[in-house]
Amino acid sequence: MSKWSRLPMACLILYFLSAMPVSAEQRVTEERAAYYEKMERQTLVPWYYLAAVDQFERNIQAVRDDLPDRTGTISIHFPRSTWAGRLNPLKKTTTPAVITFFGGRGLDGDQDGKADPNDPDDVLFTMATLLTKNGYLESDIKKALKDYYKKDASVKQIMTIAALYRHFDTIELDGHAFPLPLGYNYSYRSTWGDKRGWGGRRMHEGTDLFASYGVPVRATTYGIIEIKGWNEYGGWRVGIRDVHNVYHYFAHLSGFEKGIKEGMIVKPGTVVGYVGSSGYGKPGTAGKFPPHLHYGMYKYNGRMEWAFDPYPSLSHWEQAEKAEKKSN
Repeated sequence: MSKWSRLPMACLILYFLSAMPVSAEQRVTEERAAYYEKMERQTLVPWYYLAAVDQFERNIQAVRDDLPDRTGTISIHFPRSTWAGRLNPLKKTTTPAVITFFGGRGLDGDQDGKADPNDPDDVLFTMATLLTKNGYLESDIKKALKDYYKKDASVKQIMTIAALYRHFDTIELDGHAFPLPLGYNYSYRSTWGDKRGWGGRRMHEGTDLFASYGVPVRATTYGIIEIKGWNEYGGWRVGIRDVHNVYHYFAHLSGFEKGIKEGMIVKPGTVVGYVGSSGYGKPGTAGKFPPHLHYGMYKYNGRMEWAFDPYPSLSHWEQAEKAEKKSN
């Protein structure tokens, strides 16, 4: 009898899963999660706040030339003048006493005698201390974030990420869904930059997906519903913010799914409303154009938010969903 035939099936599955190679990206994700949990035990700061700040900084580094790309496990970046002290002539010092003397924020998180801005333990410990300088309540942490980042939009984005990490109890929230169910008839093309016919000279900041009235509109991402209601241009619309500093905009709806409200957490595929032709007027105006979903994406870089073409993402999500459906 083979040694494999004597093992329960569950054990066999676990064995082969453990033997499967882990991708470099997955390994880094696991390392990050381990650091967050370790620092939570050390400082009592909930892991999802540290993870949210780290993800926020990773997001803005990817789209800004004035910030260095942190290639290590942890992406939180403290400028040398902040870490070592603005008036410290030894900007690269890692000596805690010297840093403290000049009012620097850098701390020794792993008790190795150095406060190193390239050491994940030191960086996370320093950020944890910064976040709790006013206390451990959510309001205290929000105040500390505002003192550090200066912008309400940055605080809102970080708190959104933290809420999503806390709700789903994971940092792996990269999944997406096509906004319309594949079983319905729809059509779309790249309409980025087209002229708009109402409200003055404005470029089209999104992609129009044409479908019949009442076709379900789905959340494309893990996120929090930031806006729900009427807009004179977009009609009945929903706005969802995700963990990548991206705001997803769904407009011209005929109505909302029951129970959808601002502050609600959604995941890819959650129905938020239905295709319509609302907008271009006072609340309730509809029918000035064929029914369709206007879908827009906006990126926040820590300073400002701007629109970018959603068509490539839509096409990728559609093809990925089709492939998954075919494989099943």
